[in-house]
Amino acid sequence: MVRGEILFGVARLPIGKRRAGLESAGRQFLTAFRCEAIPENAGDLYAKLKVDRQQRGLVLDENDLWIAATALALGATLVTRDSDFTNVEGLTLADWTKP
Repeated sequence: MVRGEILFGVARLPIGKRRAGLESAGRQFLTAFRCEAIPENAGDLYAKLKVDRQQRGLVLDENDLWIAATALALGATLVTRDSDFTNVEGLTLADWTKP
């Protein structure tokens, strides 16, 4: 899921120096970190998260819901600067832009 978002974000940029730099950085990142499969119980967590957020009037992109559910299922820390994840109960976050 995250791999797809990184590659999509780079691919939609116009060809040029910025895209080339981000493409290189993205490939280095993807090489450095192992991609985990989405565990089966992430589907259960996804459904619960989506219903809970809809009932509370909170919007979260479909991919972000799956990313949050997968991190919860794996007991992993989600490294992001996206503030939309801050009100996902039980999700541990780390902001990569802050030391």
